[in-house]
Amino acid sequence: GRFRQCKHVAGSPVNGVKALLLKPRFRKIADITHALGASPVDVAALRRMAISEGGLLTDELRRQVWPRLLNVSLPPPGTREDNKDYNQVLLDVQRSLRRFPPGMPDEQREGLQEELINIILLVLKRNTQLHYYQGYHDIVVTFLLVLGEHLATALVEKLSTHHLRDFMDPTMDNTKHILNYLMPIIERVNPEVHDFMQQAEVGTVFALSWLITWFGHVLSDFRHVVRLYDFFLACHPLMPIYFAAVIVLHREEEVLECECDMAMVHHLLSQIPQDLPYETLISRAGDLFVQFPPSELAREAASHDSMAASTFKDFDLASTQQRPDSVLRRRRRQKQAALERSAAAAATAVASVAQPSAARRFVRLAVMGLTVALGAAALAVVNSALEWAPKLDFFP
Repeated sequence: GRFRQCKHVAGSPVNGVKALLLKPRFRKIADITHALGASPVDVAALRRMAISEGGLLTDELRRQVWPRLLNVSLPPPGTREDNKDYNQVLLDVQRSLRRFPPGMPDEQREGLQEELINIILLVLKRNTQLHYYQGYHDIVVTFLLVLGEHLATALVEKLSTHHLRDFMDPTMDNTKHILNYLMPIIERVNPEVHDFMQQAEVGTVFALSWLITWFGHVLSDFRHVVRLYDFFLACHPLMPIYFAAVIVLHREEEVLECECDMAMVHHLLSQIPQDLPYETLISRAGDLFVQFPPSELAREAASHDSMAASTFKDFDLASTQQRPDSVLRRRRRQKQAALERSAAAAATAVASVAQPSAARRFVRLAVMGLTVALGAAALAVVNSALEWAPKLDFFP
């Protein structure tokens, strides 16, 4: 009897810990389900869930939430027409074997590849202003695997005329312009890494495939790809370039230890690690977007007068609903308060030194440290809609 009693007492804490570990996930699923069931659907809450730690958790929930994030309604089914891009699309799709789950039967995979071709050609047929680019299929296959052909077609079409619009111009001018945001972000956070990359003349081409495929082409684990898609769909269309910046910043030591040679640095950066701390980097990307919004970086990013990523400037999928920027700004305010409580004395000491730039960098590093400590879980519940306001002028 005594043994059974001890076993029971010893086992209870274990069960209790398991229950505690599972509870946040169940609570989040319940919150997502509640937001979907509201009338009207609570898109602001869905954005928060997509951004916050763990994202939307399951593909079943993504099938319900992703269309809401893009405000997509299903069009009637269409039929594809083979066009001038057919041969290139076919080649790219045939090379996309690794984007399908390992062990999938050949017959099932071949059926999905045919559906992938259908989606791409149908979107191009309906939107003759769009031009196919290599890498587009990496984005489309993600939506196909999560949503199925009909729903994926609707979302891909909306994305292609909004988030991906500048990649689908007849030239790469606007794509190159978006890449131009990368170095100003890096410079503001870590001038040493920026200067090293400038000296190596590495440029930003290493991040091209990241950007135009939303990292679908370079990440091998599908779970990480859909987690990023949760984040990107809930945020501003430029968020992928902020995420690219935090990957580079995360690899600071590797970069600075590399030989300062263009080929060597390009090779290092283009080989993206597969074991990245995704939730931490998502949180950092959100912080940097609020700290250094695109409007602040646009002048530096502009390589010529016609710099107009107009779809980004005009982006507003649902003006009456809470904007994703507001979610990130609210979290930013919370971290500012936490920073003031935990690092006020140190910041004051550094600020007294007659080197304001050093003080600025210290405070920025303190914020990044808090991000690591708090992670994406620091995203608070935001109950009211907030309009995008002038950027938070936090740093001196």
